[in-house]
Parts: sequence; C-alpha cells; structure tokens
Amino acid sequence: MSEKVLMKGNEAFCEAAIRGGCRFYVGYPITPQSEIPEYMSHEMPKRGGTFVQSESELGSINISYGIACAGGNVFVSSASPGIALMQEGMSFACSAEVPIVILNVSRSGPGIGGIQPAQADYFQVTRGGGNGDYKIPVFAPSTMQEAIDIIYNSFEIADQLRNPVIILADGMMGQMMEPVVLPEEKQPYKTEAEITKYKPWALTGTKNKDHRNRIVSYWAKPEELEHHIIHLFEKYAKAEKELVRYETIGAEDPEIVFVAFGTMARIVAEVIEILNNEGIKAGMIRPISLWPFPKAPFEALSPEKTKVVISTELSMGQLLADVENSVQGRIPTRLINRVGGIVPTTNEILERAKKILGELK
Repeated sequence: MSEKVLMKGNEAFCEAAIRGGCRFYVGYPITPQSEIPEYMSHEMPKRGGTFVQSESELGSINISYGIACAGGNVFVSSASPGIALMQEGMSFACSAEVPIVILNVSRSGPGIGGIQPAQADYFQVTRGGGNGDYKIPVFAPSTMQEAIDIIYNSFEIADQLRNPVIILADGMMGQMMEPVVLPEEKQPYKTEAEITKYKPWALTGTKNKDHRNRIVSYWAKPEELEHHIIHLFEKYAKAEKELVRYETIGAEDPEIVFVAFGTMARIVAEVIEILNNEGIKAGMIRPISLWPFPKAPFEALSPEKTKVVISTELSMGQLLADVENSVQGRIPTRLINRVGGIVPTTNEILERAKKILGELK
C-alpha cells in the first residue's frame, strides 16, 4: 500500500496532474494558486515536461489550446479573475474539440474582489462565460485526496470527451495541508506515433498517416455549424449519463437535507453529526460533478419526510438555482450562505438551520 505524505493543496494538485499524464503546464501567478506555477517551474523539467509562464491568463488558455491541438496533455491553472479571462478560449476549445484540464482555485469577487476563498464562480464554470452553445464537465472535490484522484483521472476524461474539463477547488483547499496517497505516475505519450495512435485527430503532420488533420472553430455555412453544434450536444448528452458524481451523507429519510460542495461540505458534515445526535434527522447531498448536476438524489427525497432542502454555499445562491431546479417545488428550499471571503462556522450553520426548520413546522 502506498505511504501517506503530508502536502499543501496547491502542490498536491500539481503532483496529481503530473502523475496523471500532464507534460505541459501553462499558467500565470495569481493568489491563492501561485504555488502551482512555482512548483511546476521546477518539477516539470525534471519529469520530462515543459513549463510555460505566459504573459497573462489570455496567453495561458491560448497557448494551452495550441498545445492541445498538437496532442499534448496540457494542464492550466488560475484563480477566479484569471479564469474569467480564459472564457473565450474555453469556448474555442469546446468548439474545436480539444482536451485541456483546467484548475480554478477560486477566490472572492466580483471583479478583483479579495483573496479569501469563495464559491461564487459556480455560474462561471457551470454555465460558461464564453460565447455560443457549449458545455464543460466540472468537478468539485471536498478533500485533498479526492482532488488528487479527480485531477489524476481528468486527462483521460478530457481525451475521451475531446473537451476541456474543469476542477473547481476553493482557496481553502489550495492553502491547507492534508495527508494524501499519491497515485503511480502514468506513462506519457513519448513519440509522434503514440500520439497519433491515441489522438488520431491531433495535428502531428503526416509522417505516421496518409492524410492531413484539420481543427477548426469557424464554420462558414450555417447548416454546417448547426450540424456541428448538434454533434457537440450529442456528446454532452452522453457525458451527462456517464460523468454524474455525488455523495449522500447522514440519516435515512432525513427531515432536513443540506446541499453543499467543496470545503463547505466538510463543515456541513459536522452540522449533520450534531443534529443527528440531538435527534433531528439530517442528511446531505454533496454534488461532486457540478456539471452534469446530479438530479437523482433530489428525485429520491420524500416530501412527506423531508421538510426542507438547504443550499449551503459561499455565494449569493448560485448553487441554490440548481437545487431548486432539481427539487422542482416538491419540498421547500432555503439558503444558508456567507460571501466576501467569510466562511461560516459550524455553530452558525447549525443555529440558522434550526431556525429555518422551526419556521417551517
């Protein structure tokens, strides 16, 4: 069995990416993820990879786009305002069907905001700020080990889907330290022939094939563009069935159900334990995939037994929108939140939840 090591979040993210097959990292320093380009700057050359510090986040996503077109396994990271600048490039990557693994170590906003943790990039990553019809799978780990496992496997998901993949980790995760088990390092594609075998669409020239590949994001004829968009959404429909991930925690037939992701889910888990010890049946639905959003656990809730579903988040109710859409009015929904970089305590959530439950009885 592999030995546990104590690692800081941002450095663990890097190790997961390298061991998952990343051979190109492109990034730009921004709090709270600046340790990532620092770590990659000295580790990538030692591990047979390439480190690129771009001139800006716009440069990061476009350089990554070029690397991905050539078949390279590329990893790019930033924090909220930087990810905002990358949205156009993400739309291009989805249109051109090139895989990129993108990490957002999110902070508070809007605009420059602050450097404290937040979850207000939920709409940004699940709806997309780029133009046109496209989707990007988004995964939100709540522990360092889960983050490692998700990042490690994201390169395969991106390759299979031929699409970017986003990991949303808040600033707390980037800065905290936890013991983790690091997976074995995957063997990267070393030759042009190997890239051609596993990524036959990549722009690698014609040395190992008898035709020229084309990667485009512009379609001059509306009928061709419509056909392409329908193709993309057939691919996304398949992803919606295969990539949904969630966890349910707590009592069976809970009277009160919390919904939380990322670090907030860890705080809510303590609240659930206290409530259950006090005789109030409580549970939690923890979305791991934010898109596709898990609707099945909400459909399984009983209106006769569950009195309220509470979205608990570090935003002004962005997660709540998907919770309400999934509950479909069968059960009352409420919001417990803090914003601006303030993280609620266990006691704060506990007291607010009890108050909400009391008002509904």
